[in-house]
Amino acid sequence: MRVPAETIHQQISEVLKAWGMPPDVVRTAADVMTDTDLAGIDSHGISMLMLYEEALGLEQLNPAPRPRVIRESPVTALVDGDNGLGHVAAVFGMNLAIEKAAAAGVGIVCVRSSTHFGAAGYYAAMAPERGLLGLVTCTTRGNPVLPTRSAIPVLGTNPIAFAAPTRRNTPFLLDMSTSTVAQNKVKVYEFERRPLPAGWVLDESGNPVTDSVRAMELVTVTHTGGITALGGTAEMSSHKGYGLSVMVQILSATLAGASFTPIRKRTQGRGDPDDIGHFLMALDPRAFREEGAFEDDLDDVIDVLHAARPTNADESVLVAGEPEAIARDERRRIGIPVPDALAQKIRAICDRCGAPYLLGAAR
Repeated sequence: MRVPAETIHQQISEVLKAWGMPPDVVRTAADVMTDTDLAGIDSHGISMLMLYEEALGLEQLNPAPRPRVIRESPVTALVDGDNGLGHVAAVFGMNLAIEKAAAAGVGIVCVRSSTHFGAAGYYAAMAPERGLLGLVTCTTRGNPVLPTRSAIPVLGTNPIAFAAPTRRNTPFLLDMSTSTVAQNKVKVYEFERRPLPAGWVLDESGNPVTDSVRAMELVTVTHTGGITALGGTAEMSSHKGYGLSVMVQILSATLAGASFTPIRKRTQGRGDPDDIGHFLMALDPRAFREEGAFEDDLDDVIDVLHAARPTNADESVLVAGEPEAIARDERRRIGIPVPDALAQKIRAICDRCGAPYLLGAAR
């Protein structure tokens, strides 16, 4: 079924309120999650409520966080996310980075003691709205990704997002995991009972797993095998995705003093937070160029990319950020798709927490 974005936002808000979250936390998280669904990133929107319910049940998520700066310079800051929803800490941190960049040309904020923050691109995209470049990285709660040559998963999907302002074109917005696919996208395929492309998930012997239900069991239950690093196999240069993933771990967590999941899991029990880390940077192009010169040059770059002859005449060459913009326009018109399996899970969450169920038919 298709559900209007306003209803998705209201449904998320009702669940978060029922969990005891204050209005500012509810508003921030619902805004980010709904925008993510509008952008076509179904893996990181309303479907994340199941993970957040689990974290609350394990007493690993603070429902009423108050992020605070614990170390600061004119161009840097370290933020404690108070173990709340990562959306709140990341918006707080990126706004602070933007303020510093506007004043000094660059702002870099690291966050520790946070949790899952949804789609990294949302926070990077905040920078072009102020004429700035944005770079965001984040570690993850789980570690489903196989390092090159490894039979066991060690790393998170560790996303990178980068955004840059334009004048004429859609702002550039790259949002990618350093794995071949995000774990939550495998989850979406499981909801839809769709087979996975070969190479997304391997078993412990290195064989491709295409059954999405079995893949989620391998990744989340048995931890035998896992998601491949970007590139898929050593022959296809998965060492590049592996290296990028470790870079994200360093920027997001090691620099901030946040956790490395395999080490954290050795002792983590009920009530022990995930301590996820974020890295958020804003950069003012006017520190290097005359005002508007950067945007004009980037528009020229994008124009050349658009003009490249496509392999399929019906599919023009796009630039990062444009698929999400197209999805956003379409979903504003016709609604956000909610598979029956996901609707049933949302209804069950509503039943458990006492929130009204608003999405429509779910058996």
